[in-house]
Amino acid sequence: MTCASCSSRVQRKLNKLDGVEATVNFSTETAAVDFDPSKADADTLIDTIRGAGYDAFPMNAEIVAEPEVGASTSDALDEARDRTAAQLKFTVIWTAIVSLPVMLVSMIPAWQFMNWQWAALAATTLVYFAGGAVFHRSTLTNLRHGAATMDTLITLGTTAAYAWSVWALFVGNAGEPGMVMEMSLLPGSSHGAMDEIYLETVCVVITFLLLGRWFEIRAKGRSSQALRDLLSMGAHEASVLRDGAEVRIPVDQLAAGDQFVVRPGEKIPTDGTVVSGRSAVDQSMLTGESVPVEVSEGANVTGATLNTSGRLLVEATRVGSETTLAQMAQLVKDAQAGKAPVERLVDRISQLFVPAVIVISLLSLLGNLLAGHDTVTAFTAAVAVLIIACPCALGLATPTAILVGTGRGAQMGLLIKGPEILESTRQVDTLVMDKTGTITTGDMGVDAVVPAEGWDAGRVLSLAAAVESGSEHPIARAVVRAAPSAPEPTEFRNEAGVGVSALVDAHTVRVGRPVGGLGNLGDLAPAFTTAQQSGATPVVVEVDGEPVGIVSVRDKVKDNSAGAIAALRELGLEPHMLTGDNAGAARAVATEVGIDAANVTAGVMPEDKVVAVKRLQAEGKHVAMVGDGVNDAAALAQADLGLAMGAGTDVAIEASDITLMSNSLVSVADAIRLSRRVLRTIRGNLFWAFAYNVLLIPVAAVGLLNPMLAGIAMAFSSVFVVVNSLRLRSFRSVSQHRA
Repeated sequence: MTCASCSSRVQRKLNKLDGVEATVNFSTETAAVDFDPSKADADTLIDTIRGAGYDAFPMNAEIVAEPEVGASTSDALDEARDRTAAQLKFTVIWTAIVSLPVMLVSMIPAWQFMNWQWAALAATTLVYFAGGAVFHRSTLTNLRHGAATMDTLITLGTTAAYAWSVWALFVGNAGEPGMVMEMSLLPGSSHGAMDEIYLETVCVVITFLLLGRWFEIRAKGRSSQALRDLLSMGAHEASVLRDGAEVRIPVDQLAAGDQFVVRPGEKIPTDGTVVSGRSAVDQSMLTGESVPVEVSEGANVTGATLNTSGRLLVEATRVGSETTLAQMAQLVKDAQAGKAPVERLVDRISQLFVPAVIVISLLSLLGNLLAGHDTVTAFTAAVAVLIIACPCALGLATPTAILVGTGRGAQMGLLIKGPEILESTRQVDTLVMDKTGTITTGDMGVDAVVPAEGWDAGRVLSLAAAVESGSEHPIARAVVRAAPSAPEPTEFRNEAGVGVSALVDAHTVRVGRPVGGLGNLGDLAPAFTTAQQSGATPVVVEVDGEPVGIVSVRDKVKDNSAGAIAALRELGLEPHMLTGDNAGAARAVATEVGIDAANVTAGVMPEDKVVAVKRLQAEGKHVAMVGDGVNDAAALAQADLGLAMGAGTDVAIEASDITLMSNSLVSVADAIRLSRRVLRTIRGNLFWAFAYNVLLIPVAAVGLLNPMLAGIAMAFSSVFVVVNSLRLRSFRSVSQHRA
């Protein structure tokens, strides 16, 4: 495909098939297709694309039945792109070698030897037919299907210039021995009509357009490098335990439940749970953070991360396309395959643009003739319009920026689900975030145990740990870690936002908020209040409905939370904190990180978070929500922009728009900064592409632009758009800027 008109036509052809819904991306040169297998198959899709004048091959693992996402898919696309780039490079080199003498002899009268014009014709004929074949073939194919693309304009412009030159040489005066031609910025101003030939224009236009196309295809390869790097991060082999012995097998043969050994310096082959061993794991490929994370028995580890110190025995939990790495790659692919609203508008414009330019070219020809200009001036203006107006830059403006931006985001652990999400990041002005695990570490520890009269602190903690052993809440984990031992619970129940209960030693034990307020706590009420005011989080332990003690835990604010919130304020976002924790603990954390007390809501239930988001939206605010738990999923879905911490639950990640593989709040600022920068790049690209055409088409139409210069300008406009998009690869985290 050579322009947005091509991709639009392929997309229309595919969508005409029964049971098929397709999105064709010009920049990635891919089609993302959902189809009903009873009505279509991969062969039908490929035949339809070939019928439209293009070629295709299946990439998706679901079509070609490959177990791993990405490997051969990426290789096939790379091979096809490299093959095309190599062919273009060879063509560019030889056309440049042939075209340079034609251009020089045409521009410099002193170098114009006897009958030079006929030598120039021979060289130009080679360039026009052989070098321009890529454009001419595409034009003929499109004409057979009743369509016009960028190639149509190139073929029309170069053919007109070549045909005019041949006519002037054989019929006019240009073929006379001793003919002299001077080069000028303005067309047709050097001498009479019958002496004017445009052989150097044909050569230069074709050479520079080929060069521009070669730059484009090379740039596309570089812009998708991030995704290829992501896909190549995984280990290739695993040391699996078979009958007590280690056996090396390819990673794609791993199955859920297999146990494998990971030694220091090795990559973890797939997602799993540590069965035994202790080590530090470098997760920088996922989170962008270089500090290794300590793991031990029971910890979850991710495939492709690096084991840095101890020996680990891991049981595989996810393999193949279910792994975190594969899902990351798929999220990036989906984002790059989609289209932003502005890109769909550009597609519609490009469909009308080429026919409109042909009409403008004809009107320019007729207008100049009616205005009394000579045939050379009128013809040159028409040719210049055709060449200057090629909408290649317009078609590249949006997809290249999205391609590079989402790829850079993937390298930093910022996964944007689709291009339409970018617009939401520009509009948001309010950020709502959970406290535990988002602003704080979520790694709580027991601060104090206050037993009721007649109860022992150790017994209270043991009962609490027995009940909390069935919960994954950070408070529950802190209580369980603090208890030396705990009895086995039965009939576990979780009441969202209230607490948990279970049957322990034939007694109903509940751990959570006080039922009926502090008045029911009796002598324990002062201890509960004191813990809240100090910023700790107290929970009540009840046995058969009677409060028997208070267990208070504390959470630690992440080191970079205050800096991240300051960065978010600089982006124009007002931070709000919602938490199910008590008001004292919430205020203490808010003060430490710089959130206004008026923007703190404590003691909220999961449904209250949705209400809070709706309330802010009703006030006219555009709300972004950050969370990591099941209780955040509804609010993430309600918000204008949902951001899920990557260590959070699958439910939260599914409900969000952007997934942050890091648990650092800095990544929230980075995600919004990157998205906004991608949008700025798109706007800059579109401005250049539109302004370029809007300004230069009238200039060409009135005969003030040499077709040769038009070809050079058109080629470099596309290169400019691609290079501008590639600047996104230099995006850095806000933490690096502050450092």
